Amino acid sequence: MKVLSLKVPEALDRKLAAAVRRRRARKSALVRQALERYLDEVQEPRRGSFLYLAGDLVGCVKDAPADLSTNSRHLADFGK
Repeated sequence: MKVLSLKVPEALDRKLAAAVRRRRARKSALVRQALERYLDEVQEPRRGSFLYLAGDLVGCVKDAPADLSTNSRHLADFGK
């Protein structure tokens, strides 16, 4: 088993110590369980092109000018 050292704020250490007393477990075992649960629940970033990832947003803006990306007068004050 690998060794991992980390620093935690005082408040988190107090919470951890209280949980250790309640569960009658070791700090390292409790931290391992919490880390394992967190890593199992975290969703991996979705992969794909921007168009694929933002596909549900296409057409979601109502009343936008049809020529927004091609008409230069829409860009007259862009960046100001």
